[in-house]
Amino acid sequence: MPGPVKVLIVDDSAVVRKVLAEGLRDQKDILVVGTAPDPYVARNKIIQLEPDVVTLDIEMPRMDGITFLKKLMRYYPIPVIIVSSLTEKGGKLALEAIKNGAVEVIAKPSGSYSIGDMSTQIADKIRAASRVNVKKIDPRASGSEPVRLKALGETTRKIIAIGASTGGTEAIRYLMKQLPADSPGIVITQHMPAKFTKSYAENLNTLSALRIKEAEDGDAITPGTALIAPGNYHMLIARSGARYYTRIKDGPMVHHQRPAVDVLFKTVAMHAGENAVGVILTGMGADGAEGLLEMKNAGARTIAQDEKSCVVFGMPKEAIKKGAAEFIVSLDKIAEKILELV
Repeated sequence: MPGPVKVLIVDDSAVVRKVLAEGLRDQKDILVVGTAPDPYVARNKIIQLEPDVVTLDIEMPRMDGITFLKKLMRYYPIPVIIVSSLTEKGGKLALEAIKNGAVEVIAKPSGSYSIGDMSTQIADKIRAASRVNVKKIDPRASGSEPVRLKALGETTRKIIAIGASTGGTEAIRYLMKQLPADSPGIVITQHMPAKFTKSYAENLNTLSALRIKEAEDGDAITPGTALIAPGNYHMLIARSGARYYTRIKDGPMVHHQRPAVDVLFKTVAMHAGENAVGVILTGMGADGAEGLLEMKNAGARTIAQDEKSCVVFGMPKEAIKKGAAEFIVSLDKIAEKILELV
């Protein structure tokens, strides 16, 4: 049997290093092999200890985390999880880290987000990261930029619901750059912490023909708009006559996640039924599989990303095993399939 996942924690705060190490101590399949206060110490420990995963703060002395990450990806590619503060600046820097090869982002404990929540989530993310081939993080399987697809001839009151986790930030970015400005309304749940989703949505909005924003309670789901579930809140949909709109809710985590894909998909099944298309993308775990099956049973068309183009073939695999996926499609063909179905 394989041994535990070896983790190196890199953070300039001794308190954070201690909290992370103690939080992971009870995880039998995870072993913290060392800690480092800055990238220079981390560099030597990576060579010495050969960790499977590195957790990395962004703002550190002597060398910032982004610069260190770029060097790692160039000379010693290894799965990296960004551990950052819940600030707008932290969110933007975390997105830059993802663009430069980081696998996941998690927030440091703050306010209602407890150390217990963090320990559970970071353990799950470490397990997912350990399975990632960092060379597959770039979703452009064809090696070229996505081509924006032609506008639809006509649109209807349909909804596109998308769920993703590990690797999903870049996969969603790829899709949003392909879809035309008159696409049906889109709702997206991507496993991300609070604050980061707002920066992520703002960044996507500059790249896409669609209007993309972090969802607020009561937002109308309209053609040409994509709404992203805010971190640490579930996003549901509701219906009033022919009008679909979002509901943003607190509540318990589902599959250790808030927002959870299942929460979104199950309400899409309930309120949109055959007027919806569901898409489940790369990610670890089973979140979204039950919801996608409910969508399919309600008459929606359903798509799962194929294994070859996934960073982690967990969520799509579980959906396929349940018989929830009508189509299994490579990332570079999903936007085309969506438009075909709507």
